[in-house]
Amino acid sequence: MTLGCDRVMTPEDLSGAPVLVAGAGVSGLAAAAALVEVGARVTVTDARPAALADLPPGAEPGDDPDGVPAGTALVVTSPGRRPDHPLVAAAAAAGAPLVGEPELAWWLGRAMQRPPVWLAVTGTNGKTTTTGMLAAMLRAAGRDAVACGNIGYPVVEAVRVGHEVLAVELSSFQLHWSPSIRPLAGCVLNVADDHLDWHGSLAAYAAAKARALRADVAVAGVDDPAAAALLAAAPAPRRIGVTLAEPAPDQLGVVDGVLVDRAFDGGPLVEAAVVHPAGAPGITDALAAAALARAVGVGPDAVHAGLDDFRPGPHRGGVVATVGGVRYVDDSKATNPHAAAASLAAQAPAPIVWIVGGLLKGASVDDLVARHARGLRAAVVIGSERAEIIAALARHAPDLPVAEVVPGDDATMSDANPPDAGSDAATSTTVMTSAVRRAAALARPGDVVLLAPAAASMDQFADYAERGLRFAEAATALGTTPGTAP
Repeated sequence: MTLGCDRVMTPEDLSGAPVLVAGAGVSGLAAAAALVEVGARVTVTDARPAALADLPPGAEPGDDPDGVPAGTALVVTSPGRRPDHPLVAAAAAAGAPLVGEPELAWWLGRAMQRPPVWLAVTGTNGKTTTTGMLAAMLRAAGRDAVACGNIGYPVVEAVRVGHEVLAVELSSFQLHWSPSIRPLAGCVLNVADDHLDWHGSLAAYAAAKARALRADVAVAGVDDPAAAALLAAAPAPRRIGVTLAEPAPDQLGVVDGVLVDRAFDGGPLVEAAVVHPAGAPGITDALAAAALARAVGVGPDAVHAGLDDFRPGPHRGGVVATVGGVRYVDDSKATNPHAAAASLAAQAPAPIVWIVGGLLKGASVDDLVARHARGLRAAVVIGSERAEIIAALARHAPDLPVAEVVPGDDATMSDANPPDAGSDAATSTTVMTSAVRRAAALARPGDVVLLAPAAASMDQFADYAERGLRFAEAATALGTTPGTAP
């Protein structure tokens, strides 16, 4: 079920209207503040009562996280709320349209004297990197631009501040709850099995991603068959492909190690060696960011300067330690099989001890294991859905050494000041300490111990960032553990 508005609501429509903000996370609180600012009567609910302790001035706490009061004019939901959630049914029963925070930001921006320009980025993997690259290119061109959305900075806050150009990362959840958004240019990087438990099917997941292509300029990674199909079907007047091959007209691609624009008459843009992160996924992200930037008139020199300055965020394939001739690589952001496949491929030809597991979100790991088993030295399996991963390893790599980290594993803590026993931090640290030590015992000099879980983290960690941090801590501690070669 998708609930939306049959029209864009204006600040005048919202002034004095009772609005329910369902979810007091970062985006919910930003939405509540924006709604109070335009004069709405705002109630905020959350299943965590403590989250309602510090609401924006003018917003009131509600007591039913699953209910919608009669007379509510609008419900703004947190992005992760599934279509089958009781609140969604309650909104329908109350006749209240239900949208996400980016949709609200679109409404408020449209009402401004100079609406911001939206450049939207989505895809199963690479969204954050592409959005960061795009923002760097825009700033290098002298534009007042900011990266926002699923990247951690709410779009509605970026609109309130008044930025000229918004590089907006949008998840499939956000797109599902945002029926009206029409960016000037939008991109789908790739589409692979992910969040199938939320959307119900790959087709529904892809349809949500396709909303980013309802733009003046649609961009997609055409080396990815699913993304290429979405681009071919897009209603955009102009459709631009990005490829690692030599580009055709209306494409950006690579020729003799140089990123080249054959869509906007830009010619050569930058040497591939300049792009970080290195490798095929990073180059694809750079091409997509360049296509979006070129769509708003950013020149080749600014594309080059932006890529030269950009560095990826943490937990995206960086080396966090080298101990005993073994490199420890943190790609905790590889939260689905598609991302893990790219991460595994990037380590070749070094043998890999793979730390894998978590919440699979309905995705299968069979193809991932079958394709990459030859490059593995061993696997260490963590997380609540270990059985499916262990079974896939047994089917496709029956001779591969596999270590399983089970709940209650009593690996010795090496922290000088370990978390209190029984705390969430202690549990997550113990899990990763055990995983890293088991991986270290299986690795040989010249190998890579790779954290590329192919799964979400919330079964054992607060998020992927905490998972990566615990990995880095455990890997670094190996060099100071008695009996471990530095």
